[in-house]
Amino acid sequence: MKFFRELGCTRVEIGVQSTYDRVLDKNNRGHHILETIRATKLLKDAGFKICYHMMPNLYGSTYKNDVEMFKELFSNPDFQPDMIKIYPCVVTKYAKLTKLYYQGKYIPYTDKQLTKLLIEIKKKLPEYVRVQRCIRDIPKQNIIGGSTISNLRQIIHQKMYKKYGRNLCKCIRCREIREDKKLPVKLKRIDYDASDGKEIFLQYVDKNNRIYALLRLRIPSWIIQRKSADRSALVSDRNAIIREVHTYGQMIPPYAKATGGKPVQHKGLGRKLIKQVEVIVKKEFDLSKIAVISGIGVRNYYRKLGYRLNKLYMIKYL
Repeated sequence: MKFFRELGCTRVEIGVQSTYDRVLDKNNRGHHILETIRATKLLKDAGFKICYHMMPNLYGSTYKNDVEMFKELFSNPDFQPDMIKIYPCVVTKYAKLTKLYYQGKYIPYTDKQLTKLLIEIKKKLPEYVRVQRCIRDIPKQNIIGGSTISNLRQIIHQKMYKKYGRNLCKCIRCREIREDKKLPVKLKRIDYDASDGKEIFLQYVDKNNRIYALLRLRIPSWIIQRKSADRSALVSDRNAIIREVHTYGQMIPPYAKATGGKPVQHKGLGRKLIKQVEVIVKKEFDLSKIAVISGIGVRNYYRKLGYRLNKLYMIKYL
């Protein structure tokens, strides 16, 4: 993890694939779910954002298992990823799964089954997760069995609009503001337990719950559990960690003007979120220091807010 931080890394993607050990064994994954749980905790306590790669329709799983798997991701505090990439399993040329497929021992979901499954998954996602992808863009000629639809996310949304009159998914990507910005916005807070620590997700949303800006604050496990820090943790003092600050809308440099509409960026929403968590950290948790896992290119932004580089993190004493 130290090497990641030296490179300026702030996000780690983990090939979780399944939450069932028997399925992981059947697919020769080389790890069990306990390794995923431990890695998630270590990375979050060091401030990293976590993206899980999940693979429904793996050999040995079932439709019911896949639905329950995504429920557990956001009900079990051991998981709680910040982002997910959903990669439904397909059979490709030269893969070992090809033999099982031709023997009839592995049957991929039909497009109808897969679409239904992904709709069920997206309907139950919490507001603090972002679905990065719903499908892998593998060349159609390389797929022997499984879905070949590359715009599956678009089809899922169309079906939800047709059946329910709206997109029921509450993930960040489905709510992030693009055009048609209608300020003012209100502050919304979600608290949840994760990896023996506490996560506080702050967001500015409009009346339609579209998201304009967000902040992820972590109170590390050793503070919540009243234990000394794990030796492998990079942030081992009594401090909270800002894991992400992000403002959506048209991306423009601070010195440039937007090409149209009302830009969301550079309106101070990120600063307001940071000031808000400084109050939360001091009053609610009696902590006197905040660390920010910052990319190298945005350190000056935090310097203007009173943060100073200390080894691998931007630090502020409250």
